Amino acid sequence: MPVEDSVLISLSEADLLQEEHVVLRGVSLEAKAGEFIYLIGRTGSGKSSLLKTLYGELPLTKGEGSVCGTDLRTLKQRNVHLLRRKLGIVFQDFELLTDRTAEENLQFVLKVTDWKDAGDRERRIAEVLESVGLENKGYKRPMELSGGERQRLAIARALLNSPELILADEPTGNLDPETAEGILELLHDLARGGRCVLMATHNHGILKRHPGRILRCREGKLEEVSSVTTPA
Repeated sequence: MPVEDSVLISLSEADLLQEEHVVLRGVSLEAKAGEFIYLIGRTGSGKSSLLKTLYGELPLTKGEGSVCGTDLRTLKQRNVHLLRRKLGIVFQDFELLTDRTAEENLQFVLKVTDWKDAGDRERRIAEVLESVGLENKGYKRPMELSGGERQRLAIARALLNSPELILADEPTGNLDPETAEGILELLHDLARGGRCVLMATHNHGILKRHPGRILRCREGKLEEVSSVTTPA
């Protein structure tokens, strides 16, 4: 677990590119352990490009940046997996292995991240399933779970390697309002526990119900805002 107030994201005058086109220019950002940060903005405004840069899918070629102590400017493609082991990444569409049970989904991740001992893997899987309220659902396949349960499983997968930073891209976008509330509570609990959570969302209604720091992508810039009363 990161030390409280430790800086997990640092960007300085960074230009973020998507297919050689600059989508966000001159981005400066600092995010610390224990923070919950919303990332808002219209479709195509750069939210996903920012997240992809932070987890190494898009290279940082101008400006300075680091994530969990990894220098993004010098990050080689062959080492991206080492960065991602420090992160928890949660997507809108879950990206679960549908032909495997919940436990087998988690086993797969632990095996590819070098957890050699079967007993250690079983104990860690039990811990993360309990932390997201799925302790009795490990035997089920994703399609036997509700939408909210599938997202909880995706969050459990993101927690396996005790990440310092959680990046969530529209994690409630496909969920009904009541289920979305439960997922938001879970993510905020993770921040209160000392992790940093950066969550992209289109749903401005949640910003007052679940307060957090707000960043907005607009007109090629990333800006910090204190509140949102109109669509970004």
